Amino acid sequence: MFESLTDKLSQALRNLRGVGKLSEENMAEALKEVRAALLGADVHFKVAREFVERVQQQCVGREVLKGVSPGQQIVKIINDELVRLLGEGATELSAARPLRVLMVGLHGSGKTTSSAKLAKLLKKRGYRPMVVACDIYRPAAIDQLEILAKAEEVAFYADRNSKDVPAIGAAALEAAREATCDAIIFDTAGRLQIDETLIDEVKKLRARVQPDEVFLVADGALGQEAVNVAKAFNDALQLTGLILTKLDGDARGGAALSIKSITGVPIKFVGTGEKTENFEIFYPDRLASRILGMGDVVSLVERAQENIDQKEAEKMAEKLRKADFNLEDFLGQMRQIKKMGSMESIMGMLPGMNGVKLDGDAEKQMARTEAIILSMTPQERRKPELLNGSRRLRIANGAGVKIIEVNQLMKQFQQMQKMMKMLKGGGGRKMMRQMQAMQAKGGMPRF
Repeated sequence: MFESLTDKLSQALRNLRGVGKLSEENMAEALKEVRAALLGADVHFKVAREFVERVQQQCVGREVLKGVSPGQQIVKIINDELVRLLGEGATELSAARPLRVLMVGLHGSGKTTSSAKLAKLLKKRGYRPMVVACDIYRPAAIDQLEILAKAEEVAFYADRNSKDVPAIGAAALEAAREATCDAIIFDTAGRLQIDETLIDEVKKLRARVQPDEVFLVADGALGQEAVNVAKAFNDALQLTGLILTKLDGDARGGAALSIKSITGVPIKFVGTGEKTENFEIFYPDRLASRILGMGDVVSLVERAQENIDQKEAEKMAEKLRKADFNLEDFLGQMRQIKKMGSMESIMGMLPGMNGVKLDGDAEKQMARTEAIILSMTPQERRKPELLNGSRRLRIANGAGVKIIEVNQLMKQFQQMQKMMKMLKGGGGRKMMRQMQAMQAKGGMPRF
């Protein structure tokens, strides 16, 4: 989402290399570019102006620290200001049990999906959640919530015959008590735009169910309009938090950078995809790091811990150490990586890799690789050396790919095996010397 902003900020900061002291003169052009980058990302003009002013106040006249380039020093200052802009510290949910959460927002913002995502997250934390369908205008919304609740194995409540939303909410509380559910999430109706009827209905529901949290689900792709929506809902309902959705899209990110500053309401969660697992706690410092191209290794490690089986990882490490790694193991590793999310989302968490475009469609390539391996017999996967020409042709036909793709996969796999054998046989130093020689000849990029 922030690829363009990251690129423009990086370009602005590159212009400060070689400067011995940060002054108004050498900062002026760079900060002008920073301000233009923020405005280009659809950040509110007032927020962009104040941001640049604060950065300038901290930079001007400051001596460049020994061993630290001016670019690095200003990156630190900009990072701190971004964290401040996004809202310092992670904002935790209310500790109340039972926890009552009211989800509000415009039509199409992702309330229903976000309700299921929040229920899944709470379930992981040890809650027994129930999702409640309070959208009486769209039967499809009730059906969608019910389907998602069944998929995630969480309790569901709806009254398809009633048109009294506050009464539905009160009945849901009683049903949750009887089912011993300790987290009740109310999915309310939305409109194409804010209107008095929508606000009045949600106000009455709020008065009836007395929620501990009132979350506005806002479409991150709306830009500054999302800020206006948040302000209107906050004035009427006193929001306790925001959930920004569609942060995996190509929106410019202005909403995320403006909304906390303008409304005073903290962002608590972000939706990064359509699947229920694409839902994250919002950490301002981590997002600031990603915007500046420094990655988000902490989130990557957390995602790996959640999705990768520890015993399988240890078993695989032992296989690698012994250079006993076959195509069945390779398939297992691919499936573990897929659990962590899309390749682009993983790349975005690696330092310096944010915005790097993968060669072709990585997801499709992984699917083709998986199809090739699955077209092999178990014996062929365990003993790749059996794959002669006729077997490879059969595999290509079975996977629906060209034989050249099977050959390319086998070539890559054989190279991987060679490297592992070198490491196993104490050839690590030899391999490092070969890599250094390649680097000296320009055959390998320096990092």
